Amino acid sequence: MSIIHNKSLKPFNTFGIDVQAQAYQRIDSEEELISTLINYKDAPLFVLSGGSNMLLTKNIDALVLHIAIEGIATELESANTILVTAKAGENWHEFVQFCIRNNYGGLENLSLIPGYVGSAPIQNIGAYGTELKDTFVSCKAIEIKTGLIKEFRNSECAFGYRSSIFKTTLKDTHIITEVTFRLTTNDHKVNTSYGAIQELLAKHTVTAPTPKDVAEAVIAIRKSKLPDPQKIGNSGSFFKNPVVTQETFTKLKIKYPEIPSYQVTKDQIKIPAGWLIEKSGFKGKRWGDAGVHEKQALVLVNYGNATGLEILDLSKRIKKEIKDNFGIELETEVNII
Repeated sequence: MSIIHNKSLKPFNTFGIDVQAQAYQRIDSEEELISTLINYKDAPLFVLSGGSNMLLTKNIDALVLHIAIEGIATELESANTILVTAKAGENWHEFVQFCIRNNYGGLENLSLIPGYVGSAPIQNIGAYGTELKDTFVSCKAIEIKTGLIKEFRNSECAFGYRSSIFKTTLKDTHIITEVTFRLTTNDHKVNTSYGAIQELLAKHTVTAPTPKDVAEAVIAIRKSKLPDPQKIGNSGSFFKNPVVTQETFTKLKIKYPEIPSYQVTKDQIKIPAGWLIEKSGFKGKRWGDAGVHEKQALVLVNYGNATGLEILDLSKRIKKEIKDNFGIELETEVNII
């Protein structure tokens, strides 16, 4: 596909921010990607996937490569496991739905997360007690500088909380082209540890939930709390849930007895960032077209024509307030460009 100059990226980011790409090219195959990397090896590049985990604050003065490689392949591994490989340009939720339809278990808790498959390992996406690393086997990636293909196994990816090697030491050096997962075909071990999932399953008298049951519960929960990016621009959770020491949490608990928490390790406590933001009075507030969602304070939204800088300014205001009120430094989950 030929390069398009001065193209609006508004349709390609879930915040719906209207910035311009100096040059844009849609990539539909690995061969096309390698050829483009070789032909433009000295040009500044910007890799765009589903645009679901970024806030664009300025025009992109580079060649934007929109990774849209599609395809799904399966390989039966054993009587109870199957390897499922999805190309980077597959829509994540549609891929999860493909797995559910075929009774492949393991990804159901990650239903309705926006974005593409290729960007999922970068962030080690997670929700409702499950993370991508739990089923991730490997991925193939092309090194931008050389155009060479490399395979990365699970153990090589340094997965952490919303992090991976592709977000740290190898940031902006590789482009993921496909991801392989190990999923179950029967004897599924579904994760229903999240309270809202348990409540919804109980409400529908589901006592032996299948991956499909869990997926439907997760979808219902997410739809009840989170705005549809097609209707209100957003990138889901804008901040990470902070982790504090037991000592810090004990002090906070004295001042705020109702503060929710999750034990991470013996001396580490995770506090919901949404609760901190709501407690500070931001939930449902709006400044022009930039605001905090009325149902989930962890989600910053674009009600129509907000700029990336306006949303960024709002996020800075929230971070300062949380720091002043609780002594906690919120960390951004969304990539600021």
